[in-house]
Amino acid sequence: MTMLDARIKAALELVTTATLTTVLLKKGLRNVWLRGAKPLTPQDRRIVGEAFTLRFVPAREDLATPASWASPRSTRGAIEDMPEGCIAVVDAMGVKDAGIFGDILCARMQKRGVAALVTDGVVRDGAGVIGTGLPVWCDGVAAPPSVAGLTFVNWQEPIGCGGVAVFPGDVIVLDADGAVLIPQALVTEVTAEAVEQEKLETWIMGEVEKGTPLPGLYPPNAETKARYEAEMKKG
Repeated sequence: MTMLDARIKAALELVTTATLTTVLLKKGLRNVWLRGAKPLTPQDRRIVGEAFTLRFVPAREDLATPASWASPRSTRGAIEDMPEGCIAVVDAMGVKDAGIFGDILCARMQKRGVAALVTDGVVRDGAGVIGTGLPVWCDGVAAPPSVAGLTFVNWQEPIGCGGVAVFPGDVIVLDADGAVLIPQALVTEVTAEAVEQEKLETWIMGEVEKGTPLPGLYPPNAETKARYEAEMKKG
């Protein structure tokens, strides 16, 4: 994995996932919001990091066994390969009756400096997972272990999570509204446009509070854009 530029990371931490989806939509990317990935606990900060992917497939009785947890190709092995600052993105195929990770695995991820866990599935040991302090975006909690409904197959390969194609190294942004993906090749461009969009919308909100009508303001017409740019130059 490459290291996410610190300036880009800091900039994205100030941009809402709602703004990012709008900027990406303007670039033709409609499918970037990971369905089912909701914060397990209330979140008051935004988390940004590169995707470290993990993939499950449907359970097969000869493979999805407790003995598989000791295999080199296991969730345990994947966790030991996670770099500090990454966001673990797990394809659980939306399965809601088998928890992919519990408190011990999440505690190890927290210890390794993993920024967050994101999945379209669920976790188990809910109170324990929350107690580890690892930020988690998931679709709920279930008591059964992963092997009750899933077979873990690999990590750091393209996956589908919440209906979104996720490649290792893509950038994930998390906030209270959910999880959004920015393709790695577009990160610099999208970040710059998103930061400018946030500035513009902050200014527009100020105009709304002054009583300015919406037509021509949002979205801004040429006259509004000129007025905005003039006020920005004044500083």
